[in-house]
Amino acid sequence: MKNPYETLGVDQQANPDEIKRAYRRLASQHHPDKGGDKATFQDIQAAYETLTDPQKRAAYDNPSPFGPGGFSFRTNSGSFDFDTIFNAFGARFQHPHQQRMQQQARMSLWITLEDVAKTNRRTISVGTHQGTQVIEIEIPGGIDDGDTVQYPGLLSGNTDLLITFRIHHNPKWSRQGLNLTINYEISVWDLIMGGDLPVKDILGNQLNLSVPPRTQPGTVFRLRGRGLTKLNSVPGDMLVRVQATIPEHIPESIINAIVQTRNQ
Repeated sequence: MKNPYETLGVDQQANPDEIKRAYRRLASQHHPDKGGDKATFQDIQAAYETLTDPQKRAAYDNPSPFGPGGFSFRTNSGSFDFDTIFNAFGARFQHPHQQRMQQQARMSLWITLEDVAKTNRRTISVGTHQGTQVIEIEIPGGIDDGDTVQYPGLLSGNTDLLITFRIHHNPKWSRQGLNLTINYEISVWDLIMGGDLPVKDILGNQLNLSVPPRTQPGTVFRLRGRGLTKLNSVPGDMLVRVQATIPEHIPESIINAIVQTRNQ
């Protein structure tokens, strides 16, 4: 296994926030959808899963010299591997840590930004040692790309399911925390004279944006509370950046009037 700390470019004392920031930066840089290398992206994902799981991180930081799950006792005359002894009598001794690990299943699930905009339920299929299990999960609103959610005892055998959520790139919206930004094209005449601009939020709700006269192209308007929502957090805002469009056909009289005004 590659060194997860080196893969993410963090030191061994890095806290969860530092690990998450490093993961997001590298995942965005190397994502296959953005032309990145798939193998490198998979290494970044594996490193992130290792360092964000306390048990996996502890196992990596303190590897057992007797192999995974091994437990041994050392005396002056040598070392006794209890796994080997118990196997010889048809019984296997398991360290409690190993037992806990066997009660967890992990998977990744790709969702859309629209899924992030609301708390919703999804039916998924999970492959287990006992076959495929169809279950229903709740996707928390406002979740971040790379966040892992634990669903206790959701699988058969009282097994916990840990899902790492990945979010598809949305070409229309850009996200900063719980805020969402979108570009809207508006006629240059509406920027000059002002007017009402109909816009839609991420969930398709129709809104009305009042554009004042003499608005400059690139101006950003804030619609408070129309961004993403997250439990126990203040709702994000929707940011609308207006871009000017120029009509293909402009009467000569208007052009002459503009020229005269500019030369005054």
